[in-house]
Amino acid sequence: MRTGDQVVQSLPWRWRAQGTIFVIGGLGFLFDAWDVTLNAFLIPLVSAEWNLTLGERGWVGTANLIGMAVGAFAWSAVADIIGRKKAFSLTILMFSVFTVAGAASQDFVTFCAFRFLAGVGLGGCIPVDFALVGEFTPTRVRGRVLAAMDGFWPLGATFCGLTAAFLADLGSWRLLMLTMVVPAFLLFWIRKGVPESPMFLVAKGRPTEAKKVIDDLIAKTGAPQEEWRLPELKQAQKLSLGAMFGQLKDIWRFDPKRTGAMWVMFVAVFLLYYGAVTWLPSILKAQGYGTYAAFMVTTATVAVGVVSALISAWLVEVFGRKWVIAITAPLSSVALVMFAVQINVDTAAKLWITLYGALIQVAIPALYAFAPELYPTHLRASGFGWASSISRVGAAFVPVLFGAILWPQLGLAWTFAVIGVVVVGGVIVMLVAVPETKMQPLAEAVPS
Repeated sequence: MRTGDQVVQSLPWRWRAQGTIFVIGGLGFLFDAWDVTLNAFLIPLVSAEWNLTLGERGWVGTANLIGMAVGAFAWSAVADIIGRKKAFSLTILMFSVFTVAGAASQDFVTFCAFRFLAGVGLGGCIPVDFALVGEFTPTRVRGRVLAAMDGFWPLGATFCGLTAAFLADLGSWRLLMLTMVVPAFLLFWIRKGVPESPMFLVAKGRPTEAKKVIDDLIAKTGAPQEEWRLPELKQAQKLSLGAMFGQLKDIWRFDPKRTGAMWVMFVAVFLLYYGAVTWLPSILKAQGYGTYAAFMVTTATVAVGVVSALISAWLVEVFGRKWVIAITAPLSSVALVMFAVQINVDTAAKLWITLYGALIQVAIPALYAFAPELYPTHLRASGFGWASSISRVGAAFVPVLFGAILWPQLGLAWTFAVIGVVVVGGVIVMLVAVPETKMQPLAEAVPS
């Protein structure tokens, strides 16, 4: 007789059942993208009100991104204690409350503190949402479903840009922040209707509740009724600081070359992404663009990611993950340098920055698909999670370094060229140290 978790993993996929949880989880990812992209539009507006230096402006993005990195760790632990369902709702609630507080800030330091706390709330969305969606998704479609979650990112970034452009003439960054709170509060109430993960309920010794969730899911999917049993109660491993660093030790022991190469590649790609997108509206305004025009160009740069994600999904199956990253990441660096070189030529500059947006957003989904395939099952989530977290920590300091040191000292073209050199270095390391995974069985043993 099969266990309940085995039944859940073999059910047919139905939009009214697992699909609803997927969409609600994806909306959390959408708000993550919205908030990260919001930093780019807040920088010129906040700096105008408080007369900030370039270095100070960078803290608008850095405070928020550091908060997200902290939240990614903290909420994973919280979700293991209070459950996916509660954490699923509380991450959005925390984000909403501190976003409202940030919009009411009367000085820059208080504003940055609230942006940090809002980031802590929203930073928990990715690990909590992916955990909950993954535990409800049938095994045969889990890879595609979790990969499709990444498609919500460019949608969120695009919605943020369109909202910012629409409100540009009002010049109110406070209103810009508040506009995303209303749908976030609505999502909080919607999330309250999402069932708790049956795997979590069994692990916590709540079999009656777990049985109800599984029976409801079987009924909603229209699967044939069958006798099943609850899995044996096991002591759930609590996520602790010791356990987290135990995972870190294990992924480095498995293959230090793969782990090191992927960390370098993640940091390099996200330096390239955040370094450009976070500062793009400010760069364009310094070039003489009006607020609306600067915001619309930035929106176009991130909006092409909707198409790029689809192209990336096709390319990685045809040419392989490694080569898609190795080609598109350096080419996006070249496009960014050419944008800086020809920034005075309006049409050419717009074409180059749009090309950059298209290429970098092909590279990122390919990187997300590549990293988990390099680790065995028991390290797959932690291997990807640590690489992603390290990239967020590294990227968190990009806004400050860019505004305080690189742009003022080197100029725009040389700043992007330096970041491009880092990207090329990361690609070389990846090509040498990491095997291609296209059409290969997933790693399950230490490489010889």
